Amino acid sequence: MDRAAIVHQNFLRRLGENDLPDGPAADPGLAPVKLVEIFRSQVLSRQLDRTSRAMQAQGKGFYTIGSSGHEGMAAVAEALRPTDMAFLHYRDAAFQIQRATQVPGQSPVWDMLLSFRAAKADPISGGRHKVLGSRSLNIPPQTSTIASHLPKAVGAAYAIGLAKRTRPEHTTLPADSIVMCSFGDASSNHSTAQGAINTACWTSFQSVPLPILFVCEDNGIGISVATPRGWVAANFANRPGLRYFACDGLDMAQTLRISQAAADYVRRTRKPAFLHISTVRLYGHAGSDVEMTYRDKSAIEASEANDPLLHSARILRDIGVSTPEQSIGMYNEIEKTCARVADEVMQLETLTDAAGVMASIVPPARTCRPSNGPTPKARASLFGNDIKQMAEAQAMNRMLGWALSDLMLEHGEIIVAGEDVGRKGGVYGVTQKLQGRFGPDRVIDTLLDEQSILGLAIGMAHNGFIPIPEIQFLAYLHNAEDQLRGEAATLSFFSDGQYTNPMVLRIAGLGYQKGFGGHFHNDNSLAVLRDIPGLIIACPSNGADAAMMLREAVRLAREEQRVVVFVEPIALYPMRDLHEGDGAWLTSYPAPDRRIGLDEIAVSGSGTDLAIISYANGYYLSRKANKELKENGIDARIIDMRWLAPLPLEALLNTTKDCKNILIVDECRQTGSQSEGLMTLLTEAGRTRIARVTAQDSFIATGPAYAATLPSTQSIAAAARDLVAS
Repeated sequence: MDRAAIVHQNFLRRLGENDLPDGPAADPGLAPVKLVEIFRSQVLSRQLDRTSRAMQAQGKGFYTIGSSGHEGMAAVAEALRPTDMAFLHYRDAAFQIQRATQVPGQSPVWDMLLSFRAAKADPISGGRHKVLGSRSLNIPPQTSTIASHLPKAVGAAYAIGLAKRTRPEHTTLPADSIVMCSFGDASSNHSTAQGAINTACWTSFQSVPLPILFVCEDNGIGISVATPRGWVAANFANRPGLRYFACDGLDMAQTLRISQAAADYVRRTRKPAFLHISTVRLYGHAGSDVEMTYRDKSAIEASEANDPLLHSARILRDIGVSTPEQSIGMYNEIEKTCARVADEVMQLETLTDAAGVMASIVPPARTCRPSNGPTPKARASLFGNDIKQMAEAQAMNRMLGWALSDLMLEHGEIIVAGEDVGRKGGVYGVTQKLQGRFGPDRVIDTLLDEQSILGLAIGMAHNGFIPIPEIQFLAYLHNAEDQLRGEAATLSFFSDGQYTNPMVLRIAGLGYQKGFGGHFHNDNSLAVLRDIPGLIIACPSNGADAAMMLREAVRLAREEQRVVVFVEPIALYPMRDLHEGDGAWLTSYPAPDRRIGLDEIAVSGSGTDLAIISYANGYYLSRKANKELKENGIDARIIDMRWLAPLPLEALLNTTKDCKNILIVDECRQTGSQSEGLMTLLTEAGRTRIARVTAQDSFIATGPAYAATLPSTQSIAAAARDLVAS
């Protein structure tokens, strides 16, 4: 007999025999009717777990992680308000069910069984995942990625206080609300959790408002690895800036009382707290997991003997509001309801085609206040003497700084955040003067933690801001890439477009910095970005394009709720000359209303002998190489893609259709580079005379060999001559 059946039969037997576990008396100040309501939510959570297993046995349900043993979270939900945004651990069905009692018109049985079925009618994911979440309950959907939701929870909490000081158009979180995020004891050890909690402490230590309640559900085991006894308390009880609370999650009355105290502390002080709630895990980890293979039978039976429902039934018995027989009656009644609804749900349609699955990758557009741009008077006041210099030819880094200033002047919900972006103005001066112009609330110097920087941005977007976070160097993104892949880009997908986190992530990157920093400062791989569905990648090659593309990136985030990564080629930040002394790579600042659209490419020349497709440094080098090509009688056109995802496919095909040969120049590595997708595109379009020049599959060296593995003017010219001659 499986353990779920044993737990079920033990519950019925022990209530029938009035054999309930001992425990302290319930606080007489707690309303008995509320404890009955919490118990009902706990029972529903348990019966939904059992129903899910029955659906799977019939082939009408799918992999799930159950909540049995964690039913104490219903009391935590009761201690909070439904306007408090909640980022949930995957065992928190009881929390969502109890919160549904706080909001009229909710049907948690239907909603959760629709999710178990992966039905198209599932109100949160549209049949894409078995996931907790509800727009009406203020619970963004959360998949089972370990602890990855903690950084954005910190960001959302920060955004509540920030919205008081600079209110965005689409703010959603009340000024007196708090944020709750929950996770397991094993997850608390993950670097993402440690970083997020450290960020909360770092912020609180400086008396910056951060109303967040961390809830650690400690069942003593992470899949098969035991958590050392006392570890969670030792790790978190004495953190600076973090108030520690603890309760027994088996005791719903104690859990409610202490959760209320913790929530009140956070709401009143606007400081973070850590609620350590002890639980048990029933049925094993998930799916087909068999605990007996790694856990002693005696330990399993000890957990089962401490079934939270038995403890709750004892509390109701002791305060005289529900006899064991009445508790059994409620249990059986809810079981029948779940079975009846499941019979109907199992007949419902699921997603069947790619179009249906992919429909929510790109979020829906939203209506924003129209803007006519900053007025000349406002710009003159903001920029001062810089206005005169805008008519003169300037380098890219300066153009980007001006574009950021114009955008922040026009849209008060834009927040720039990152390491060194404020007083220092960034490593390369792009954000110079921004903090002086807009203040530290809108230009935020963060701590050194890429996961927290991206989490801050994702969380701020939950409260209506348009964040422009900065990752200092492309190589540093790898410390935090799952915040893009597992959180930002998937939120619209798993919420059926109901939740979004628009942002423009600026990253200084790519190669060709002379002798500086090796592969940590010259990272020429964008592969980790290219394979994220729905992500937009922009990569300008000159100052004017950079300004106009950044404006379009902000429009895409603000109006179309997109996640945009804006890769800025470091080597081209200060570039002046195309050929020595000509100043040809400098540009004047384009008017604030000019943008470059997502499918717009740039073309230099009109030759038909050869088309060179490239971007960023590759486009610059190809333009240099074109001088030699002309001397060799090759009439070429050089194409700057500008946008790397989605690739401007139609524009590239149309622009190259009359060219005899096509050369792709890609400064990223041969493996995983844009050139692979372009070669495939051109081949499938029937083009046969194509070749590519890429970087070698190598890291970049420091010193004189910094460019040895990268495309060069000479290698581009040689490849072009060979292709045309062949």
